[in-house]
Amino acid sequence: MQYSPLTLAFMGDCVYEQFVREHIVLQANTAVSKLHTATTKKVCAVYQSRAYDVILPVLDETEVSVLKRGRNATGCSAPKSANIIDYRRATAVECLFGFLHLTGRDDRAEELIRLILSDTKEED
Repeated sequence: MQYSPLTLAFMGDCVYEQFVREHIVLQANTAVSKLHTATTKKVCAVYQSRAYDVILPVLDETEVSVLKRGRNATGCSAPKSANIIDYRRATAVECLFGFLHLTGRDDRAEELIRLILSDTKEED
């Protein structure tokens, strides 16, 4: 199975966000507006760029390769809320989550999201 990095990132965007939403909902049953605010902080490009550094040391060779393919993908421009480096690193993280999902490795994706959320908790 060979998908383009941006296709994997397209898939990974929703996979990553679903994991984040689930984590937040399980933390507290609160107003939807608060859930939305907490989620958007963790799915933005700047947060995902920090996540890149958190997971990189624990990735295997294949995962690093996918991450790098996602980081080097072209054809998109950064939003106003992030610089191009953060945006490309965020795309890399989404690419990896898309790859893990499409290859049936949701357990690994869940492991990585727990690591991301626990490591970046104090930065929220």
